[in-house]
Parts: sequence; structure tokens; C-alpha cells
Amino acid sequence: MANRHVNTLYPGDPFRDWLVEEVVGNRIRNKQCCVNVFKYNSSHTVCRYQFKGEHFSVMAKFFAEPTGKLKAYNPYKGMMNEYRNLKKAASIIDVAKPLAVRKDFNCVLVTEHIPGKSLGWYLKREEDLYAKLAVVAHMLRRLHENTQSSYNKENEFRNFHEVLGHLKLDYGTRETFNKLLGEWWYSSWLDREHGCMVHRDVTPSNYIFCKGKPYAIDFESSWFEAHPVRDLGILTAELKNEFELHKGGGWKAEPYIGNFLWEYSCGEKDFYQITRILPFFMSIGLLRSARLHQGDYRNYLIREAHECLGAINRGN
Repeated sequence: MANRHVNTLYPGDPFRDWLVEEVVGNRIRNKQCCVNVFKYNSSHTVCRYQFKGEHFSVMAKFFAEPTGKLKAYNPYKGMMNEYRNLKKAASIIDVAKPLAVRKDFNCVLVTEHIPGKSLGWYLKREEDLYAKLAVVAHMLRRLHENTQSSYNKENEFRNFHEVLGHLKLDYGTRETFNKLLGEWWYSSWLDREHGCMVHRDVTPSNYIFCKGKPYAIDFESSWFEAHPVRDLGILTAELKNEFELHKGGGWKAEPYIGNFLWEYSCGEKDFYQITRILPFFMSIGLLRSARLHQGDYRNYLIREAHECLGAINRGN
């Protein structure tokens, strides 16, 4: 995630003083240090605050400063939602731990800064990628298994229709998607006894490797009572997308996808179940990516998403 230096804060700045006196505590020695501010590209104002001379930083996300398309939402609710999600996830897996929230600083959430390279970095270079994906698979399995809950199948389909709605497809294309979604709904493929917490924004930039250990970041859009394969579908769609755009074809991602799913699975029966259901959630992942593209590539992603959804007619 690209960042640039935008400011330096000195003692007397209210936000800097709050960070130093109330949030960071004993993590820094020099309470008079100045603080360098680095801004990131994100759907909100997101900054890293580096305490000069201390080798320590925190991240701050300002929910009352949206920079993306979505402007009409409750920033306080968003801040508290992610804070609670991070607290919950932190009890099970390694995440960027939440340190503080404060409404009067534009609904800010402050978390640890995790230094390291993202899964996206390894993906771009195809460096140690099998091993890195395996570690993320084990992390997701741990999150899903330890947050068992009831399951809301309706929510999965409601979200699919929302994603389709954002794309403003022509009537004929939308109808073919609607028909296939109906077939998935009336099949028993997505039925299950339990749901779980899912990260939901399983993009390669949201997994950071620090000293060999993976940390998950950005739990703003996490869900509960969800289907665990949703997380797998989003990440496999991201892999396919990256290989199609930059590595000569989406099919080249297949060995990595297969290995990732195997590492997540508990044996052959589980692997078979996951791979049967995966196309539904991979389709959502491809459509999510289509919202970020124009022209031929957008059309390619929509076609691939439709092809994935068609798996319901090719199954047994």
C-alpha cells in the first residue's frame, strides 16, 4: 500500500498529545518526540504515525473522512464495528491489534502498525507464494472454526444481488445471473448447520508478514453468521485476477489456488465440498473486482463470474 509523508506533529498538537499520553503509553521513551505522518491510499483517510527516534508506529483510520464512493454511512457505528471485530479476531488469530477509538477526532480507530511485506508483494513476485498462501489458509481456518455461530444463508444471496446492483448490468445479463442465483438458492449446496465470522475483505494487501508470521488487517467489513467459503472465494478470485492481468493468464493461478484450498481443508471429503461450493463465492469476488475496471477487462470479469456461477449446472 503506497504511502507518502504529509506532515510532522510537535508537542502541543492535540492529536499527537493524545496518542503519546493516552494511547501509546510505555511503548515510547521520549514523550517529547515529534511524530511523522504518512498518508495511505484507502477508502478513508488512513495514516501511519511514526514516533521519531522510537522505532514505533501506529495506524489511524478516520471513519468520518471517507475518500471512496460510499459517503452516506454512520462513521461512529463503522468505527465501533471494526473495533469490536478486531477485538474478536485478535483472540483467535494475529491481527493489527486495536489500541483506541475516539469520536471527536473524526471517529478515529488506532491500531498497531505491522511492519513487513504483504501477501500482495509475494504474489506480484511469485516468491515463496505456496508457503505464504498455506499460512493464510491455516489462519482463515482457525478464525472460522473458532467463531462458530448460526448461519444466515439469505445474507449471502442478498449481498450477491447488491454487488450485481452496483454493476448496473443490462437487463439480459442481469436476468441470466438472477436465474443462476435461483438455481443455487434452491439447491442444497450452500446449506449448512453453522456459520462463522469471516474476514470478508480477503485481498492480498490485507495480510502482512512480519518475521514470518501473518497478520490480518482491516476488519471493517467483517461478517458473522457467514459461510466460511466466502473468504476462500474472494482470495481465489483475487489470485485469478492478478495472474490474468499481470502474469499471462488466470489459468496460471490454478496450482496456487488448488494448494491453498488443500491447505485449508481437513482431508479429501472437506476439499471436495469446498471446491464444489467455491465457484459461487469466487463469482462474487470477480464481480467485486469488475466494479474497479472499465471496458474489455470489466466484461471479461463479468463473463468469468457468470461461468463460475454456471457450475451449479455442471455439478452432480
